[in-house]
Amino acid sequence: MLTIENLSVNYGQSQIFNDISLKIEERQVVCLLGRNGVGKTTLLKTIMGLLRPRAGRVLYESRDVTALPTHRRAWAGIGYIPQGRGIFPYMSVQENLLMGLERSYGRGADVLDEMFAQFPVLKTMARRTAGVLSGGQQQQLAIARALVSRPRLLLLDEPTEGIQPSIVGEIQEVIDGLRQRGDVAILLVEQFLDFALHAASHYYIMEKGRIVADGATQDMSPATVQQYLAV
Repeated sequence: MLTIENLSVNYGQSQIFNDISLKIEERQVVCLLGRNGVGKTTLLKTIMGLLRPRAGRVLYESRDVTALPTHRRAWAGIGYIPQGRGIFPYMSVQENLLMGLERSYGRGADVLDEMFAQFPVLKTMARRTAGVLSGGQQQQLAIARALVSRPRLLLLDEPTEGIQPSIVGEIQEVIDGLRQRGDVAILLVEQFLDFALHAASHYYIMEKGRIVADGATQDMSPATVQQYLAV
């Protein structure tokens, strides 16, 4: 589904990460872990085409998309939920969802009904301005807006950041449901380790701009956590 080959990215003269390689199979949920500032969000932005790599390639469904603009990647089936949610605060909840429908090929009403069933709070607040929603409700809206486009690959950046525990549980249920449905692969960046290890079957850990460990989440050792993730 996604292959990153020897990817390197700079901000100006500052190197953010160097020679990153990873792979996500179809229907797989993979978590990308690491302390703050190691380049996780930058990697997601590069996969989405918001940043251009200095070297390396991004392959999506075996096609080289390294030079494709962001909108072409979205049309190809890559969904992105950024850190901070990225909703349109002055639009209504329903208008935010409609922004994700361009790729749904005329199935707008059906897809919206699915999202309202999956996120009941969004149905009750459909006419409200999105900016007045709580943080957890905005996160649910951001996820729903990405899902209405029927992505084949979903990039999810820090979905539990600043979210109340009850909403974290609901987001976890959504990811579990997507995994069981089996029609989307997910790359999840997450600081909440228990959440990430529950959601994903495979992990990668970044440290100082490089991948330093990877494996099955069920096999992650306490020593690995202590070395690369403990604060």
